[in-house]
Amino acid sequence: MDAHKEYMRQAIDLATTNVTSGAGGPFGAVIVRDGKVIATGVNRVTATNDPTAHAEVTAIRNACAALGTFELSGCTIYSSCEPCPMCLAAILWARCDALFYGSTAGDAAEGGFDDSYFYEQVRLEPKDRVLPCACLLRDEARVSFDRWREQAGKIEY
Repeated sequence: MDAHKEYMRQAIDLATTNVTSGAGGPFGAVIVRDGKVIATGVNRVTATNDPTAHAEVTAIRNACAALGTFELSGCTIYSSCEPCPMCLAAILWARCDALFYGSTAGDAAEGGFDDSYFYEQVRLEPKDRVLPCACLLRDEARVSFDRWREQAGKIEY
């Protein structure tokens, strides 16, 4: 457990330094495999004008680049804060083995980063979301999946 705490402290330090340096929001992440830090990430949303540049996503991108792979099985991610729905999905897509987080979504909300709206919207049926959603040209769009199933030598993920 001491190693877990050390990696979490690294994530928290990244988050704090990101704020105090003026580089971005109070979020940091560390990805570890076999006791070695593979990559880190900090929130870069405002620095890069990229709403997806959350600390966890940035760390995942950096880890995948460092390892030359699109999946991170065998890795553990340490996040300074409980991931938002987007980051949680990215962690799941990356196939990380475990997630440890410091502060909670409630702590983030108290700090001005309230993700409850996004959690609520994800749970709704598309037709019930605030963002207008409609399925369009489904039969035409499904052809891509037919071609995928037929593709020889594809890389599954």
